[in-house]
Amino acid sequence: MDGIFNVNKAANMTSHDVVARVRRLVQQKRVGHAGTLDPAATGVLPICLGQATRVAEYLSEGGKAYRATIRFGCETDTYDADGRILREAPVALVEEDIRAALPAFLGPQLQVPPLYSAIKRNGQPLYKLARAGGDVAPPPGRTVTIYALEIVSYQLPDLVLDIECSKGTYIRSLAFDLGQVLGPGAHLASLIRTRSGPFTLSQSIHLEELAQALLDGSWEDYLYAPDEALLDFDAAIVGERNEWRLLHGLDLVFPETARHNAGDLLRTYALDGRFLGILRWEDEQRRWQPHKVLTG
Repeated sequence: MDGIFNVNKAANMTSHDVVARVRRLVQQKRVGHAGTLDPAATGVLPICLGQATRVAEYLSEGGKAYRATIRFGCETDTYDADGRILREAPVALVEEDIRAALPAFLGPQLQVPPLYSAIKRNGQPLYKLARAGGDVAPPPGRTVTIYALEIVSYQLPDLVLDIECSKGTYIRSLAFDLGQVLGPGAHLASLIRTRSGPFTLSQSIHLEELAQALLDGSWEDYLYAPDEALLDFDAAIVGERNEWRLLHGLDLVFPETARHNAGDLLRTYALDGRFLGILRWEDEQRRWQPHKVLTG
């Protein structure tokens, strides 16, 4: 089985739990996810099978969208509802206060991830080091981009936000930072991923529904082709000679005179419509080189 299931992850499951469940359901070893979701979070978790695991990295790199509930007046060590309470404060914020603070969080910025995260230090996840006690330095900040922040509702002390952001953005850190800026502290009360790349929550399927579809034979209705993860890339159709060269790892030359940048990626299809893989533009050779070849 080669393709992508757009799974709606339930709460209290790790992303690896979902992979293990799908692996058992399809009785296939080559299964992986495209972008970790915290156990408490729910929503879109693309699961790649077979040849589609070769394009999972491009889904992981794609933009994400979330619906977050941020609770003011309570700060925790994990920045979410599962952590130890560090500080509580009265909340007197009005919606205008929040609207005035949000623009500072838009665009590229340096964000410090939570100490309780899967980021590794000396081979160990930081959350394990933090739970072991002792003085653990916070992880270094990294550049992320928040494209959009829209208030859905605000009923004190809970703010519901729709967020569009880049890969690597920690919504827990956004909640913590917003609480710091506005004063009373805050933590992430709940999180739903509503989009990952081209895959949306409205098109997702729960694991129980997927299990039933695999039993009754309707699973193909939910399996997306591997190239669904790559629709943002330009595409080209190659003839038989270039198809042979691609499948044998040789560079390709097209008659087009369009300008390309080093590292540009190109979806490639055979004359009969089969998805062959991804080419990468190499500036020095002025050629397209096979980057990911899907032979299934």
